[in-house]
Amino acid sequence: MSITINQPPIGFGDKQFTFAVYIGNQPAMLEYESLTKIEALSKGDIEEISKVCGNGWRKVFNVYAKLLYALDKEHFTFSLLAPTWQSYRDDFLLQENSQTALIFSAPNLSKVNHQLIQFTQLHIICGRTYAKQLIDSGLLESQLVWLDEEFAIDVAQRIIVCPYFDYRQLSNIKIKRLSHLLNQLMD
Repeated sequence: MSITINQPPIGFGDKQFTFAVYIGNQPAMLEYESLTKIEALSKGDIEEISKVCGNGWRKVFNVYAKLLYALDKEHFTFSLLAPTWQSYRDDFLLQENSQTALIFSAPNLSKVNHQLIQFTQLHIICGRTYAKQLIDSGLLESQLVWLDEEFAIDVAQRIIVCPYFDYRQLSNIKIKRLSHLLNQLMD
């Protein structure tokens, strides 16, 4: 997929998202090859993508749901919608009105959108390599502060770089750390 600066976001989820995860790949399924916008998933789509595209995508969706479920309920209401992270994943994640998105295009953080973004959206970039690729190609202008080899933050633009959404790379301990960083952006 060719990525250009300031293109509309392309991916899965709620087009009115407040919580976006950016990932450098997308499911290899014919029905999603020519996405040109954010498309809400329906109940059962995550299970189907996981079946067709394999365990790696199942992990991405599971880690995303676990992260949302681990966030502080004072700032984030995702975990109040379902009794478990699994039921949240199946019944709400990336669906219409979920406020969540999984985006396959570069973050659109242009100066024109800065005011809106600053107060309403959080942006998570999956993987240091993908973040550096976006920066090196000029697709992301950010003042990231690297906290260590895996995590970086840009408070002004509400961006966090974290390990890729995989159990080994973003373990439960690292999910807790990421949730603390996200809470800091809300204060």
